[in-house]
Amino acid sequence: MKKLLFTSGLIALSMGFTFAQGKKLNKTTSPNQVSTGQLEQKVDNTKWLKWNEETHDFGTLKQGAPATFEFEFTNVGKEPVSIQSAKSTCGCTVPTYSTDPIMPGKKGKIKVTYDSNRIGGINKPITVTTTFGTQVLHIKGNIEKGPEGSVPANNTSVIKNK
Repeated sequence: MKKLLFTSGLIALSMGFTFAQGKKLNKTTSPNQVSTGQLEQKVDNTKWLKWNEETHDFGTLKQGAPATFEFEFTNVGKEPVSIQSAKSTCGCTVPTYSTDPIMPGKKGKIKVTYDSNRIGGINKPITVTTTFGTQVLHIKGNIEKGPEGSVPANNTSVIKNK
């Protein structure tokens, strides 16, 4: 009998914790949220920014060749938009951007540089966070080995016997 009461109490307690994790009512609306009457929803970032490209294909590049592209966007919303961050998954891809607000109807850009001294395929996401949400841009392509002498060699020297 004790086991039955203990098990029933444990089930009731776990159900209470489960239902307590549901969504909460919206009391205030921030610039990143729109009230649906009862629940919070994120604003769709694609309705505020129109990008010239969301994926850029460098194609095939030789090792050491410049691999830089500027993703350009237009603020098509009714409020200023600021880029809060732009991050890549590794140090081989470096995004740079301005944090100045982009007014409605104006353009902004994010410059992405890839270290093309790495041979092989490129498929890198760049996560852009703005005042109205997050969007992921992509770069892709392939880096082929360049001709000998085109890439800086290590600072090691080989001494040959005479």
